[in-house]
Amino acid sequence: MANENYTVKNVESFIITGFDHLQNQKFLGFLILLSYMLILLGNSINLCIILTDRHLHKPMYILICNLAVVDIMYSSTCGTTMISVLLAEIKTVSYYSCISRMFFYHLGDVTECMTLTLMALDRLIAITFPLRYHSIVTNWRLILFILITWLAGFIVIGVITYVADSLPYCQSKPVIRYVFCEDPALIRAACVNPEPYFFMPVMLSLWLMFGQFPFILCTYAVLAYSVAKLSNNASKHQMISTCLSHLIVLFSYYAPKLVSIVLTRIGVVLTLTERNAIMIVASLVPPLINPAVYCIRTKEIRKRLADVLMGKRVAPLPFKPRSLNLS
Repeated sequence: MANENYTVKNVESFIITGFDHLQNQKFLGFLILLSYMLILLGNSINLCIILTDRHLHKPMYILICNLAVVDIMYSSTCGTTMISVLLAEIKTVSYYSCISRMFFYHLGDVTECMTLTLMALDRLIAITFPLRYHSIVTNWRLILFILITWLAGFIVIGVITYVADSLPYCQSKPVIRYVFCEDPALIRAACVNPEPYFFMPVMLSLWLMFGQFPFILCTYAVLAYSVAKLSNNASKHQMISTCLSHLIVLFSYYAPKLVSIVLTRIGVVLTLTERNAIMIVASLVPPLINPAVYCIRTKEIRKRLADVLMGKRVAPLPFKPRSLNLS
């Protein structure tokens, strides 16, 4: 329960101290700045190529666009805070700025997971029902599902943000011991017993890790079985290449979370530095890897990018029944 005798109603700002013990703060800040610039560049390139070429207005590319938007939002909310603290040495974040960054950070986390689920379903339908794919997965139907995932994220994270906004604090400038604004950090900075307030975030994490993740793995198990039955080696190679791209994206998102959970469950006590390191990796590595994977491994995007760099006139690609052709 909150300590009512010492709570402060009007909190001005938060002080972020997660980097205070580090020696080479400028170097880390430079690495984060470089990563953030590459994230913006890579995702912006994918967005521009897909949005400006009507021949790429297909379900799989719509999902890539959605993932790019999520990655930009997800990385911006935490990346700009860390860059400000490390390079500009501005450790204070205004109250409502911190609350809003927390909201969009967790919204990006949830929508990224849901987007990965939609991408897995898209691949499953494309491989198991190749002749009916275009009648089952249409652009408008997919856009509707994307909007539903965003709406669900807004509602769930909105409730969590509302709870965080109602927390009482013991100072007008509470101290956040982590590296950016996120819900657990705000709860631990508040003048409350944190355990009851962790219930909703923990339930959400459990759903993402032990609900969505096993479901996605099951879809890829079905895909692996379907690929194994193919007699045509060229088709088999194409399907394996497609699934490999998705698996790289999938594990770049889930691996840091799995490491944190596994280490905690086997009794390893993580230091504050180790927890912050996992948070930084989990927040910046997936948005950095995703555009590189889809730009390098997707034939259509790779060809369009090469044409732009060499100043060639972009010509339409011939229509193919698959939504994504990789090589």
